[in-house]
Amino acid sequence: MMSTLVFGQGKYGADSAECIKYLSFYQQYEKQGDLDAAAPSWRNAIKYCPPTASQNMLLDGMKIMRKEISKYRSNPIRKKELVDTLMMLHKMRIETYPKYIVTATNNMAVDMLNYAEPGSEQDVFNALGEALDIAKSKASTSVAVQYMNYAIQLYKAGRMMDQDVFDAFDKSVGTLEMIKAAKPSKMVDDAIADVETMFANSGVASCDNLIALFQPRYDAAPDNQELLSNIAKLFHATGCTDSDLFRNAVEGLYKLNPSATSAHLLFQLYSALPDGGDKAVKYMNEAIAFEDSDAETDAEYSFELANYLFSKLDRKVDAIAAAKQAASLSQTWAGKSYFLIGTIWSVVKCQGNPIEERASFWAATDYMVKAKNADSSLAAEADAQISTYRKYYPLQADAFMYDMVDGDRYEISCNGMREVTTVRTQK
Repeated sequence: MMSTLVFGQGKYGADSAECIKYLSFYQQYEKQGDLDAAAPSWRNAIKYCPPTASQNMLLDGMKIMRKEISKYRSNPIRKKELVDTLMMLHKMRIETYPKYIVTATNNMAVDMLNYAEPGSEQDVFNALGEALDIAKSKASTSVAVQYMNYAIQLYKAGRMMDQDVFDAFDKSVGTLEMIKAAKPSKMVDDAIADVETMFANSGVASCDNLIALFQPRYDAAPDNQELLSNIAKLFHATGCTDSDLFRNAVEGLYKLNPSATSAHLLFQLYSALPDGGDKAVKYMNEAIAFEDSDAETDAEYSFELANYLFSKLDRKVDAIAAAKQAASLSQTWAGKSYFLIGTIWSVVKCQGNPIEERASFWAATDYMVKAKNADSSLAAEADAQISTYRKYYPLQADAFMYDMVDGDRYEISCNGMREVTTVRTQK
């Protein structure tokens, strides 16, 4: 009925002369940037003109409303009237100019966010969701993030159920992934990370809930890289790393896109399992071997591996090899690596004569000296360890019986470990 009437009346409506007059009046002031002077004539224009008269009339009216909202921000009654008018203009534009529905819906959602009043959370949430549904890959990243934010607010207020928050997360991340596919950017990546963090901290994302949400999706698409990435990030952020679904997702990601980072994540995953030692070592060695990691990262990984081999698996030979590799790759990690090697030698139990049984403390001392020379922050701790090791040096008389004196070169061979060191004795 209304569209037929407007069509019959023409673009400028029943009172076209008044419409055109006030359009012209307000536009003169608007072009000069004087919105205050333009406002009275604009109000007459919107009174006499149908929305079809000019899309700019609606857009200019939005600018005028935003300025007046700011002017009357301390007057809640007047502010609400202006916000209602602003929303009315958005709806007019959406209904009258469907060609611009994506931009118009996005803009309306942003204005709702900017001028939302307490108690309007559900209305804002619904408007944001509608904007995402319409805009899809052209949606605003801020709208997608705030959609999740409002879902969590409503959940914490007892006005939304767990499943509603899951659905909101799905829509928010799904929209952001569409935006990313159309136009990748750091801003989109940051927005996805923000939504995932909000969801992980929402109180909804328990391990059982996450598994219930993602297991069917994984079963349906076990090779979907975006899905696997979401599962891995969320389960890791919420501490749900003991689940089979998390392990399957991380391994699936590694198969699809092997990298140092994903291999290192698998090391962390399996190193936390009682029977995960072999796989943990395998993945860490692969992480170090990848060309996409630099020497500093490789050194860090090597030191982490050395610690794991020694403290969790008691594989001293391999631990020393990994620590030496870390020291050779980066001066930053040299001190810590030498300190670890010294610690390993100090606990080795070597069989043989009194010299062979105690020679490991000479090697331990050598590496503690290297540690403090490489990293001065370790000096006090290294000196304390050396003082302890001296108590276990062989007596000078015992060394003499084996034709040894302080300063002699000595080669240790013990439990598969070899080291050249210097004879030291207790006087």
